[in-house]
Amino acid sequence: MKQVKVTDFRAHLPKYLARVEAGETVTVFSRGRPVARVVPAAGAVENALGKLVALRKQARIGDVVSPLGLPWTASRAYP
Repeated sequence: MKQVKVTDFRAHLPKYLARVEAGETVTVFSRGRPVARVVPAAGAVENALGKLVALRKQARIGDVVSPLGLPWTASRAYP
C-alpha cells in the first residue's frame, strides 16, 4: 500500500491513478492523518462475490423447514 501526502497526490494524480489501476491501493494523508484510500474498482461479479463472502460469515446455513422437535402450540384460527 502506497502512502502519499495530499499535495503530492494532487501534483501527480495520473501517476497514482495508473498505480491504482494496476491493482495497488493508495492512502492519501493530510497533516499526518489518513483522509482517503483509493482502491481499484471492482467489477460487478467481484463485488457480488465479496458480498457473498461477507454474508457467509454472518449467516447460519441449515435446513429451515424440518421440525425442531419442539411442540407446536399454534392453533388454526380463521375468521
